[in-house]
This record gives sequence, C-alpha cells and structure tokens, in this order.
Amino acid sequence: MIKITVSIDVSDLKKAETFYIEALGCKKVRDQGSSMVVLSVENSDLYLQEKAAGTKPLRTSDVVRDYERHWTPVHLDFISDNIDEIVAKIVKLGGSHEGGDSGDWGSIAYCADPFGNGFCVINE
Repeated sequence: MIKITVSIDVSDLKKAETFYIEALGCKKVRDQGSSMVVLSVENSDLYLQEKAAGTKPLRTSDVVRDYERHWTPVHLDFISDNIDEIVAKIVKLGGSHEGGDSGDWGSIAYCADPFGNGFCVINE
C-alpha cells in the first residue's frame, strides 16, 4: 500500500497550525516532536514542519528557505462547497487571496498561506 502525505515548511509552527485548522478545516492528528505537527483533511495528512527562514533545504545547493510569496509547480487544492467563507477565513488568519476564476466547471480561488505557500480553493 502507498499513501501520499504532504510536507509544508513554515517559519512559525503554531501560526501554521492555527491557519490550517481554522481556515481550511484540517484536524490535528498529533505533535511529532517539537518542530512538527501532523494534520489531516479527509484522507490526506499534512505535515507542518517548522524551519527557519534562511536555512538550506538541501546541503548540495545554495538555495535557502524564503517565506515570501513563491511559486512552485506542485501545490494543494482544497475542495469546498463555500469558497467565499473559506477565503474570508484565509485572509482573516494572515493568508492571501490572489484572485480567481469560474466557468461551467465550477469556481477557483487562488490563495497563499501566511508563509508564501500557494494553494487553491475549488468548488466543483
């Protein structure tokens, strides 16, 4: 059996835990040491890992963690039946709403958490 989990680097673990629970409806599964918490949403687990800004994610690279808004080709999609309610919570808890789109397929809100990690909220 294979299970997919998602790891998200954040600079403030408590703030991230509050954001993902209150804004996106995740549930806390457990603390995993002092710098990691495991959350769950439906059938997926999110591992929030506290890592200081400026630290290296790879020993073989000069790249350092930067919690300004950034783009990555892999991101999360949260499916919701009430995008407006979720977006209001995202903004209230320090995230950002960066626009959206809609069509006969549904609606999408482009967002980011307080640590610059982009994700979408989708209503199908």
